[in-house]
Amino acid sequence: MIKAVFFDFYYTLAVWGQPLDESLQKIADRYQFEIDWERYAVAVQDFFADASGTDPADHSILGTMNTIVESYCEFIRELGVEEHAEQMAWELLQAGHSLFAANVATLYDDVIPTLQKLRADGYKLAIVSNWDTPLDPLAERLGIAHYFDIIVASHDERVRSAKPDPHIFEYTLKAVEVSAEETVHVGDTYEADIIGAQGVGIRPILIDRENPHVSRWDETIESLAELPDLL
Repeated sequence: MIKAVFFDFYYTLAVWGQPLDESLQKIADRYQFEIDWERYAVAVQDFFADASGTDPADHSILGTMNTIVESYCEFIRELGVEEHAEQMAWELLQAGHSLFAANVATLYDDVIPTLQKLRADGYKLAIVSNWDTPLDPLAERLGIAHYFDIIVASHDERVRSAKPDPHIFEYTLKAVEVSAEETVHVGDTYEADIIGAQGVGIRPILIDRENPHVSRWDETIESLAELPDLL
């Protein structure tokens, strides 16, 4: 019997309002430089790979913040920018990174109705997210923190574990006081969410809002509104 539902955060519950390329174009217009979009395509792959590869066990919160700033500076330089790269990096951070732009985050329309329904049905709820800054304040700003029994971010000094590592799931199971067999985890990333949940015996559900019919996972939903019926 399912007693708890864990959720990933980014692209599962919330999304940032302005894409990276749009923010970058505004900055390029201000500083009067041309973006080489072929160069951008290569640089952005490295940029996201570096971001996803951060090991929470290796960094304090301040160390993580420094790594984030450095990665944005390197990204700008990879575009061929030689002057004012650090300043532009700061502007890009303020336009879109959760560390500086929490007010740019928005919830998907299906989030609050689903959370209300699950709470009314008696489920325990948690967020389990690979997130490099404290996540509780952001959830509070979005008006959803009170729905959750616990909000677990990978870089929390009490956790220091990122999906698919089992510890982040085990930490949350213990905090919510449920077993893996009593839990479902919903997330948008196959490697982190599906493989990670499977690894500790939690039933995984993939949310794919863009291409649900070409998913790599049998139990896939397009909207969180489909979730209560699956439980």
